[in-house]
Amino acid sequence: MISPMIGECVSAWAPPRGAHPERNRLRIIQAAAEVFAKRGLDAGLDEIARHAGVGTGTVYRRFPDKSLLIDALIEQRMAELEALAEDAVRSENAWNGLVHLMETFVERAIADRALTDMIFSNCGENNQALQDRKSRLGPVLAELVERAKQEGDVRPDLAVTDLAMLQFMLVAGGSFGDDVRPDLWRRHLTIFMDGLRSSRESPTPLPADALSLEELDVACNQVGPGRAVGRPARA
Repeated sequence: MISPMIGECVSAWAPPRGAHPERNRLRIIQAAAEVFAKRGLDAGLDEIARHAGVGTGTVYRRFPDKSLLIDALIEQRMAELEALAEDAVRSENAWNGLVHLMETFVERAIADRALTDMIFSNCGENNQALQDRKSRLGPVLAELVERAKQEGDVRPDLAVTDLAMLQFMLVAGGSFGDDVRPDLWRRHLTIFMDGLRSSRESPTPLPADALSLEELDVACNQVGPGRAVGRPARA
């Protein structure tokens, strides 16, 4: 028989009703973000459950459809991108804002395959929220490019779509070369950004060394059938 004193102690230390389910829900959301970052949006709920340290049934009860987890992640990641673009537009100098935008985006996308999938693949083509978010980025970037042209810092024929293609190439190259030289993308970004300038007296010093032939071979061998665009499959 439990004494009244022990019963009072148990009641005092017991977590409030619903605390464990809420903790599990937050754990699942965090695990999903980490798994999607590593594996992309194709990762399954079973893998997310293992990463969260909870039973598969717990995940399915909370999130019966993986799209619910993806929607939460999309909302967060795209809000971050919108904030980044708006910060760039507010920069006193449009060129500095453009450099910051390109550098920050490429760094984030290389580290987060889910973000790469959102922007550069058809994983979210049926997700209206994602498409709406992406459509809002275009006008903001167009404003930034137009300002940079007016300030005379970029070539007059630069288009917003050029930025998207450069981002795609930098993320792809940076992802495949990540195991060989994690900072390699910074070298290529500097080369690309110099190419956007309207004029320059001398090339900008490159922040990373070029790959050796041996390193290039290792990086290229990471590319194979069935791997996601811009990101090698990892164990």
